[in-house]
Amino acid sequence: MSTDIDSNNDRDTPWHGGELAAQGRAGASEKITPLGSKLIRDHMPDQHRQMFEQLPMLIIGAEGVDGNLWASALFGKPGFIRSPAPTQLTIATSLPPSDPLASSITSGTQVGLLGIQLETRRRNRANGTITATEGECFSVTVSQSFGNCAKYITRRTPESNPHYGGRNQMDFTDWPESVVDLINHADTFFITTTFNDGRCGKNRGTDVSHRGGEPGFLQFDAQQRLLIPDYAGNNFFNTVGNLAMDHRAGLLFMDFQQGHSLHLTGTAEVVWREDEELPFTDIDRMIRVTLKRGRMVQNALPLLWQRITGEA
Repeated sequence: MSTDIDSNNDRDTPWHGGELAAQGRAGASEKITPLGSKLIRDHMPDQHRQMFEQLPMLIIGAEGVDGNLWASALFGKPGFIRSPAPTQLTIATSLPPSDPLASSITSGTQVGLLGIQLETRRRNRANGTITATEGECFSVTVSQSFGNCAKYITRRTPESNPHYGGRNQMDFTDWPESVVDLINHADTFFITTTFNDGRCGKNRGTDVSHRGGEPGFLQFDAQQRLLIPDYAGNNFFNTVGNLAMDHRAGLLFMDFQQGHSLHLTGTAEVVWREDEELPFTDIDRMIRVTLKRGRMVQNALPLLWQRITGEA
């Protein structure tokens, strides 16, 4: 964990020191920092609560029992997520044993949640802490709630996966050819980051975010590190800010055509253009990920998604 950024004076904002520093470096402080309390709430508005209850999928990010960060997806029939209160979500499903986060759904675990509706390109985030578990159900008390714009989300329509359940797990510590091929053709993935220095504050915790682009937007360098362009977005800098404080990251790729899931964990650094030449044009920074471990699970997704022709 880096300690170069001061987080002693961020108690009264929804942004921690890493996020504030990134906003400043990007020239976004004057525009975005004063709006924090209006953009990031300590509760979910009704429209967010209603959207979560309509979803068949929920992206979750957390720390695994191995100390690494991972991202995964939870599935169920619409209604498996409920919001009995503006600061509460209950999720009536569980992760399979093959999932890297299967043993992490316990009280006290900090989680980042992302509800994303690929058909409409809506996405809302709810970060908080698991406060209760019972059987295959668990409850999350939400401490941060905010929406995101639809940029870089590829529209897709869901359908049942006829091969769901015949899981075949492959663990690795380098880059198998099949994994590289999946990443090279991906237009969507999700990334988990975190920051928790032990101090109280609703701007501490775990976050999971969507990343997208045209197939081929991800690259590998000569050291076999994964290079992720950080496109201009909402100027919150949740992911970039977290990585400035804690270099752990977890990534989830979903093979929308075959129904496979790809989970990666490693360390990540933010590289700014003024510090180093970037292999991408028209961006100011990228995220460079060094792989630690990975897991590919075949037929892990109960749903497949078909890309809507002509949509970016």
